[in-house]
Amino acid sequence: MSQEARIESLQARHAALESQIAAEDGRPRPDAELLNRLKIDKLHIKQEIERLRSALQAA
Repeated sequence: MSQEARIESLQARHAALESQIAAEDGRPRPDAELLNRLKIDKLHIKQEIERLRSALQAA
């Protein structure tokens, strides 16, 4: 898988996590542990996207 394809895949996963976070947060009694886990996963994906973009620009 090329780095561009990997970035696109991560962006799709990032958007899916954003939707999951919004759905969980919209519930009357959101699960705080689940929200925290989703937000951490989203942050890790964002960091990976930025790392890959930096590597592409350096190449």
